[in-house]
Amino acid sequence: MSQNLGSQNLESRTSEQIQSAARYPRYADASLIRAKFTNTIEEIIEASNEITVIAKREGFLDFMTWLRDEPALRFDYLSDVSCVDLGEFASPRFAIAYHLYSFAHNHRLRVKVFLEEEDAILPTMWNLWKSSNWLEREVYDMFGVTFDGHPNLLRILTPADYEGHPLRKDFPIKGY
Repeated sequence: MSQNLGSQNLESRTSEQIQSAARYPRYADASLIRAKFTNTIEEIIEASNEITVIAKREGFLDFMTWLRDEPALRFDYLSDVSCVDLGEFASPRFAIAYHLYSFAHNHRLRVKVFLEEEDAILPTMWNLWKSSNWLEREVYDMFGVTFDGHPNLLRILTPADYEGHPLRKDFPIKGY
């Protein structure tokens, strides 16, 4: 258990931290995250032996940088970036999920951000995790979500002159 909580000693842990680490040994300690980024985090969901952090776009890059650099967490691998279109009448329309893994602590974390269609822009994670390069390009190509600062945000699965984004729910079944 001390490995999951990093440099904290046993006396300084709260009962919430001890319970969280005991219940979800493969997942990050949610209480550490909750305490540090109260303005960026909207909600932390602990369900089905998984932990999902719902974050706001404001302060998102700082939050993700902290997740990578914090010794007690050290999420050094971004395994996936995925997107869901909740529908053209949903508000917010898009849910972007980042799946993180820590080799040092053998724990996982899912971070979600919800975006409106007219403002579907997130900062790129390319400077933090190089694996985000193609993952962000896929989300851009299929859903039209833009990643600000991405070094090569071009289509990856469809031709460069393709019209529309095929995984949006309002995309015509036969294409344009």
